[in-house]
Amino acid sequence: MTLGKYLTSKAFFLQLFLAAVVVAILAFLMMQWLNFATDHGNEIDVPDLRKLTEQQVEEKLEELNLEYVMLDSVDYNPNFPKASVVLQDPLPGAKVKEGRKIYIKLNSSNFSTIKVPDLIEKTLRQAETTIKALGLEIGKKTYKPYLGKDMVLEMHSGGKKLIPGEKIRKASVIDLVLGDGKLSFEETQQDTIPQEELEDTE
Repeated sequence: MTLGKYLTSKAFFLQLFLAAVVVAILAFLMMQWLNFATDHGNEIDVPDLRKLTEQQVEEKLEELNLEYVMLDSVDYNPNFPKASVVLQDPLPGAKVKEGRKIYIKLNSSNFSTIKVPDLIEKTLRQAETTIKALGLEIGKKTYKPYLGKDMVLEMHSGGKKLIPGEKIRKASVIDLVLGDGKLSFEETQQDTIPQEELEDTE
């Protein structure tokens, strides 16, 4: 039988069909083995651990055959209970396998303290930039006569006058007393002249 006749014969098509069936069976068996080896289909939804204590996290993850690793704590966030989870990785709803480690960060027990920056005679823009960068909040702005407009004259928090360098809780509200720019240069100079000299000139 010539090659051309063989390629168009029933025997060739039968062998081709049997070969295709064998390949399909092998592919199916390979997929089944891969599913078993990778535990496909048995993924776990990561629960939302935020605002839970470390003990609650441990109990919740143990039920799901998951583990956790606690990283360092973050700055105190008043929107979360003290010593509760603030951040987690993977995020809630992510698909993971059994035994996967969930990384968590806990909320600090309280605000950390920082030194009050020296903002006296700084412009309002400079003061606002520094205050925000340090994790503080800007409160009320009041004005009083002073040559320099929008220049910081005093800092207050909770009704107390602040001194540069003293400790204050992070996230504290800083009220600023600013110059209104309405005091003339002559008036400023007059305020600095001793009373005796003013009397001598009269």
